[in-house]
Amino acid sequence: MSKPIPPDLTEDEHRAKMAEMKAEMKTRTAAAQERRGILIVNTGNGKGKSTAGFGVVARTLAYGRKAVVIQFIKATPDKAEKVLRSDHLTWHAVGGGFTWDTQDRAGDIALCQKGWGLAEAAMADPDVSLLMLDELNIVLSMHYLPVEPILAALRTRRPDLHVVITGRDAPAALCEQADLVTEMKEVKHPFNHGIMAQPGIEF
Repeated sequence: MSKPIPPDLTEDEHRAKMAEMKAEMKTRTAAAQERRGILIVNTGNGKGKSTAGFGVVARTLAYGRKAVVIQFIKATPDKAEKVLRSDHLTWHAVGGGFTWDTQDRAGDIALCQKGWGLAEAAMADPDVSLLMLDELNIVLSMHYLPVEPILAALRTRRPDLHVVITGRDAPAALCEQADLVTEMKEVKHPFNHGIMAQPGIEF
């Protein structure tokens, strides 16, 4: 990608830099000819992984396409569901709550298996354009579901199906298989300074 533009360029220098960037982007755009479903992974310790995924859901719905959201770990749907509610959206919350609250490994695993069954059904539906698997990375990192069968299902999914997977600690094998991986880096967080989680920000 192009480097940032220095602030002290002359008008001629700036114009030349812009022309250089334009030529680079035209070349890259011309080279990108393949169109297919992509696998997106949002991971890292920073905030915003699910929020970024909901943005993709909103864009999908805006095009009149069908989206399915499956929220692992979380017991109730994210508040975003109320805004995104649409005839083209199916939303499942299949968790029992934070794993440190449930203290029930077998129960958590059973809910994860239920969620994955819903995911397989969504992948088999030819009308679904986008599948979001919220917090699946946590499920995999805690070994509530085996990684390899999920990777295999993602590899053999319909060619036009987009999938977004969120949660910290994404397995390396999943990141390797993905087309787009974004790692959210925590620089500062209000919780570490005694500020409580608040509606509209954290939940």
